[in-house]
Amino acid sequence: MGRRQIKQIVDGLKTTDGAGVNLTRFIGGPELNMLDPFLLLDEFGSDNPDDYLAGFPPHPHRGFETITYMLNGKWQHKDSVGNEGLLGDGSVQWMTAGRGVVHSEMPIQTDGLVRGFQLWLNLPKEKKMIEPAYQDIHVEEIPIIEEQSGTVKIISGNFRGTLGPGLSHTPVLILDIRLNRESEISIPVTDGWNVFSFVYEGDALTHSKGQLAVYEKTGDIHFKTNKSKAGIYLAAGEPLNEPIVRGGPFVMNTRGEILQAFEDYQNGKF
Repeated sequence: MGRRQIKQIVDGLKTTDGAGVNLTRFIGGPELNMLDPFLLLDEFGSDNPDDYLAGFPPHPHRGFETITYMLNGKWQHKDSVGNEGLLGDGSVQWMTAGRGVVHSEMPIQTDGLVRGFQLWLNLPKEKKMIEPAYQDIHVEEIPIIEEQSGTVKIISGNFRGTLGPGLSHTPVLILDIRLNRESEISIPVTDGWNVFSFVYEGDALTHSKGQLAVYEKTGDIHFKTNKSKAGIYLAAGEPLNEPIVRGGPFVMNTRGEILQAFEDYQNGKF
């Protein structure tokens, strides 16, 4: 199998969201509006509490899933139907908004580094109105494969026969790859899937820390390091190839469905 070529490098847009959380948006911004089935990717990270303590007070979602992966720090979530959970170092919170949920995501750490990613994964048309659900995935539940070149943490999907615990409604692969110095690794990905990788530590030669790479549609993903170690967040998914209409916190297939979402939320039906 050949290597996939990079077709785009995205530097991201620094912005704020929620009640004033500083973050960098790589998918869902002007450089890369979406990468089907991925709707948004935000990186947040700071050791200054002023950058994150305001958090994300109660807000609604419909029509997609949110996958929050915490590298460092603690984050608490609650929702309108009584679910509650706590994210710690290395853990994942996977929310399926489905037909609608109101939830909050609030940091509880007041000292030290908070760092992680939030990825929005689209739901297929026939599943946009399913019941809301949560998966709280603790760090000890996520398998880590030891390679000569480093480690591969499998959040969702299949890597070398090992399955990650994250259960999605559309086929995806989500990995946290840690590469040693002067090492290389090839990650097999299904042809036709969309793939991105984000270097959050070090340098992967093909792209540097703080850059997101988007790949062509065929071949394996290859990473190589020189004098620096690398931490790489990789996600691949099968495109849905369906119409997308966004309305703030709602993602549906038609404008009428978006208007209905706003009406349902205002009428307390979430």
